[in-house]
Amino acid sequence: MKTEKVVKVDADCIEFENGLILSSEHEQDCCEHHYLSFADLTLGDFDGLEFDLSGDDFFKEIDDYGIALLPVNGLPVRVPGYGSNNGYYSSNLTLVLSGQNIRKTYNISNCQVITD
Repeated sequence: MKTEKVVKVDADCIEFENGLILSSEHEQDCCEHHYLSFADLTLGDFDGLEFDLSGDDFFKEIDDYGIALLPVNGLPVRVPGYGSNNGYYSSNLTLVLSGQNIRKTYNISNCQVITD
């Protein structure tokens, strides 16, 4: 098992030392916005933590909240999900792990707090 450390965190994504990027995706239409919020996380939140990205068990869905990133050591790091729309549009939200000719997607539509 090869583990990876987080080397960069910004408002839109997390980058791992192997170049893989973790982000969220939503095909936005008028009057809606759905996303994971990495903005309140810092690199310090991942200090000493390592993640096994080779499988699909590096995160856990938390309905009506977001996701928890599951390190192989230490405590999970929670990432909130938010959504807003006027009820007419979709609430689809996708977690994306990409880079190095890899693109894995996970439907996390239930993992967000939605406001009208």
